[in-house]
Amino acid sequence: MPDAPAPLTASTVRSGDLRLSVREHSPAGTGRKTVVLVHGYPDRQDTWDALVARLPLDRWHVVTYDVRGAGGSDAPAHRSGYRTERLVDDLVAVLDHVLAPGEPAHLVGHDWGSVQLWDAVAAEAADDRLRGRIASFTSVSGPPLDQLARLVRHPHGRALGLARQLAHSWYVLFFQLPVVPEQAWRRGWRQIGLRTARAEGLPEDHWGPGLEADAVHGLELYRANVQRPPRPGLRLHTGVPVLVVHPLRDRFLTGVLLEGLDERCRDLRVETVDAGHWVTITHADTVARLLVEHVDGH
Repeated sequence: MPDAPAPLTASTVRSGDLRLSVREHSPAGTGRKTVVLVHGYPDRQDTWDALVARLPLDRWHVVTYDVRGAGGSDAPAHRSGYRTERLVDDLVAVLDHVLAPGEPAHLVGHDWGSVQLWDAVAAEAADDRLRGRIASFTSVSGPPLDQLARLVRHPHGRALGLARQLAHSWYVLFFQLPVVPEQAWRRGWRQIGLRTARAEGLPEDHWGPGLEADAVHGLELYRANVQRPPRPGLRLHTGVPVLVVHPLRDRFLTGVLLEGLDERCRDLRVETVDAGHWVTITHADTVARLLVEHVDGH
């Protein structure tokens, strides 16, 4: 496995009253495409290292950042600070920092990184801060926030698949409980991290001591967003080119969540990979190939 390159620059970006930790892994410049990768739960930006090492850094401007509440970024003081609109604010702050005026970026998200970027894609046509700034989107193991609820409202013979997905989503309901999830993470973060790493084929040291704080903070992502009513005016119907990478052995997300996406995305490509949830690490070569095809094709 290639060694992860040291970031070219590390900086702090202000988003509202929070500071975000941002890394640029290759320089910006004329002719270089900017690719921004956003991690999920309970990771931080170094989860992208295996993939970054396989990307064409000689011709791409590759950017990662710690989402709010994770790694070197600040954590909001209140649950409302984890709402997806605040996460989109963070993306805008990063784009403003790393892009020249008028230049677009290719977005890549995994897990909750993907979930929040779907909201950015949905808002792109109406939000002056984003209009024309998203060249493409690659979603890995993270559906639009409203996708499951939308399918439940219109099951059309999907009852078995939806029941299976709901069973896979048990942890989402668990995370809604007060106090108990925090205590589980604080008392068992080492065991949970090690057990998950082994089950997913990750290096046993994938999560370090920072897992405890990252996991506890990130619980608010679920509590602030999962049970909210749809945001007024936010409707996913996009012409942004979208690549969805779906791991067939994902323990958290099933194939039913892909259904109907073609009605919401005019330019959609779906690729399946025989892998688990952290496909960006375990099958980094495959994901890098798909990503290069998608980005260079747009």
